[in-house]
Amino acid sequence: MIDRMAAGELPPKHHVALRDGAGKLRHEECLTRAGFDGPYTILYHRERPHAQRPAEVSRGFRAPLAVPPRPLRKRHYRTQDLRASGGPPVDARVPLLFNEDVVLSLVLPGEADPVYVLNGDGDDLYFVAEGGGLLRTALGDVRFGREDYVFVPKGLLHRFVPDPLPQRWLSLECLGGLSLPRQWRNESGQLRMDAPLCHRDFRRPTFVGPQDEGIREIAVKRGGAFHGFRQETPPLDVVGWDGAVWPFALPILAFQPRVGQVHLPPTVHGTFAARGALVCSFVPRPVDFHPDAVPCPYPHSSVDVDEILFYQRGEFTSRRGIAPGSVSHHPAGVMHGPHPGAYEGSVGARETNELAVMLDCYRPLAATAAALAVEDAGYHASFG
Repeated sequence: MIDRMAAGELPPKHHVALRDGAGKLRHEECLTRAGFDGPYTILYHRERPHAQRPAEVSRGFRAPLAVPPRPLRKRHYRTQDLRASGGPPVDARVPLLFNEDVVLSLVLPGEADPVYVLNGDGDDLYFVAEGGGLLRTALGDVRFGREDYVFVPKGLLHRFVPDPLPQRWLSLECLGGLSLPRQWRNESGQLRMDAPLCHRDFRRPTFVGPQDEGIREIAVKRGGAFHGFRQETPPLDVVGWDGAVWPFALPILAFQPRVGQVHLPPTVHGTFAARGALVCSFVPRPVDFHPDAVPCPYPHSSVDVDEILFYQRGEFTSRRGIAPGSVSHHPAGVMHGPHPGAYEGSVGARETNELAVMLDCYRPLAATAAALAVEDAGYHASFG
């Protein structure tokens, strides 16, 4: 949650009457987190937003299913080999790796969502590797493009309208919620002046008022399954809202990396915090400037976390055989580091042009059959 926003018609206080020009009462909706103790947003509808009937649902991606346990190895998945289904985003998510806290998927959509979607299981964070489009929500529209993060809060009614371009998105479904790392905020919750992001970096929703797109179907995800509902009135009939729960887009290149005399730990690249996980942004930057610095990441034992890296573009000097769209998975319990020659060859480097998203998870990640279908079987042996 970034800060409070307000748009459209609002009464002077929470839970008091808001009426239209004819005296008709607006209907208040409270979108809350942590019960009623966390951040919240209040929306005002023309009609009753909860008057929904159960309906058949034919939409929704499949819940992740783990393959049988495998030997402990360093892994590489070539997600660039996955082929687009051509369907809408609600159907086009392909889960690859998951645990109790996060589900990592690739989304390969080819058309707009024909229904409104509401994820009752977790917050959704996307990284747009290719493409762009419009996120339409009850709070307004968010435009997004290539190399943007896109955040959709848990419980928010929305649908995606992709542009007519090839689309390839990394999806992180955060089952315990997503926020900005605590160390980047001051005691009032404002982003610190020395934080790698500022409030101006976030592309906020543009409120457009009540809309009727002719869509009445809603697909609600809960417990890993999709459930259908139908509403007789337009779901996007919001006349105003205020609160701290809202969607946004964030260009990854807005992240301001820290550098030092010697190699800094990856936590300085932390961009989002989730339950049991940290999302980091590796962007082009100067490297360590001590005269004897070794800029390449040092070999290290992952004794507490599984480390995932999604490679977007640039020269990935610590790895061979990696290309845009590659996902490396270095699980806890096995030491990992650069490929032979990369550590020595980095001495004297002055900058790096890599662009990548990293996910550190405290719980072990299981793989799906879709991940195995694009796995590079020789990756672990390539470190010998």
